Amino acid sequence: MDIATRTQYDNLYAQDGTVRYGAFNDILSMTEQRVEWAYEVWDDLVAQLHHENNHLRAIAAQVLCNLAKSDPENRMQSDFAALLAVTKDKKFVTARHCLQALWKVGLAGAAHQQLVLNGLANRFSECIAEKNCTLIRYDIIQDLKQLYDEVKDEQIREQALALIATEQDEQYRKKYASVWKGR
Repeated sequence: MDIATRTQYDNLYAQDGTVRYGAFNDILSMTEQRVEWAYEVWDDLVAQLHHENNHLRAIAAQVLCNLAKSDPENRMQSDFAALLAVTKDKKFVTARHCLQALWKVGLAGAAHQQLVLNGLANRFSECIAEKNCTLIRYDIIQDLKQLYDEVKDEQIREQALALIATEQDEQYRKKYASVWKGR
């Protein structure tokens, strides 16, 4: 990791929110492509998923999702459960930031894609008793759509439509289906 990247990574933990947010945007931009330094920060990010500060948990989750494509050792296979746990965070905004980024893990290949599909399907089912169930479900359907748009795997579309079909409330079933209109 070069010095400029290390500085930006370290700034993810800055007290100043403006500095932290700028670093976060820079790191997300860098990790849109494969990077060689993923494992230099991987374990730290996994540990941050449990940090007392919800901003740091959200940052760690989103950066890890981006780094999945830079994971030739397939560490995500063992760390995905910790990432998925953040989608149940006590701070809903943190949970939602993680959930909305989770689809990016599926870009790393077939095994990672299956992790995402299984994780999102389980999350769709189990969130029924949660306060923000409809938002969670909408985000899951949106995740599947974004992943589908990138990899064009029909299994993803079929899974999304099957999940939508399980929705009991017609109003929400229509809302979720609207994500897939024209597909």
